[in-house]
Amino acid sequence: MVAIARAVSRAFTQADNPIELECLKPIVLLSSAGLLVSVLLMSYGADLSPGLF
Repeated sequence: MVAIARAVSRAFTQADNPIELECLKPIVLLSSAGLLVSVLLMSYGADLSPGLF
């Protein structure tokens, strides 16, 4: 997860065209929020105790 966050951060800071980048930031943020919510909803009711792993 940290590697993905660092790669996205590097892509945002090293972009040559900041106009295109400004369009992508909200899309990336909304899709990552949607992914987080979907993972939380999938795990709702599941036993995620340490014994599961």
